[in-house]
Amino acid sequence: MTKMDQKDGPLFSRKTLVCAICIAVLAAIILATQGRVLWCQAGDYVPWSFDIWSTHNSQHLLDPYSFTHMLHGVAEFWILFVLFGNVPVRWRLLIAIGIEACWEIAENSSFVIERYRAATISLDYFGDSILNSMSDIVFCATGFVVASKLRFWRSLALFIATEAVLILTIHDSLLINILMLLYPIDAVKHWQMGG
Repeated sequence: MTKMDQKDGPLFSRKTLVCAICIAVLAAIILATQGRVLWCQAGDYVPWSFDIWSTHNSQHLLDPYSFTHMLHGVAEFWILFVLFGNVPVRWRLLIAIGIEACWEIAENSSFVIERYRAATISLDYFGDSILNSMSDIVFCATGFVVASKLRFWRSLALFIATEAVLILTIHDSLLINILMLLYPIDAVKHWQMGG
């Protein structure tokens, strides 16, 4: 954190928390109008799912992709610091939460769902549950707060370590996901699917 960040008060004042909740509620309402379900309809009520190949993926509060949303927050902290370093950190946090809420809405649009299905390993992806999207927003905010405390080099190390763990465990990560959405590579998709 910069000296300016330290003097502009806590990240979560009452006003900031209320604004963050309002952003999340608005996103949940929009997701509901898009036809998103509240919770996993496959009949499993545990709060997590770690099998990215199952129908439970992106339907529970926690899954491997939750950690990519944490990395969204880390990246957004530094990008917003570069772009708006003079803006108090709590307002940059709200901007990051707003960006993440917009991504959750876009990610669950028919266009992006079909893009995931066509270009990535998410062949059976049919969108997130509303509670999964809300959890992803919380993970993003957590990543932002963690980056604000760790400073650049330690948050970069966290980013790289998280990417490496995800690549080793699920053959996917934030950077691979971005690559495959924007510029699919058959060899990468083949490797991801265990070929």
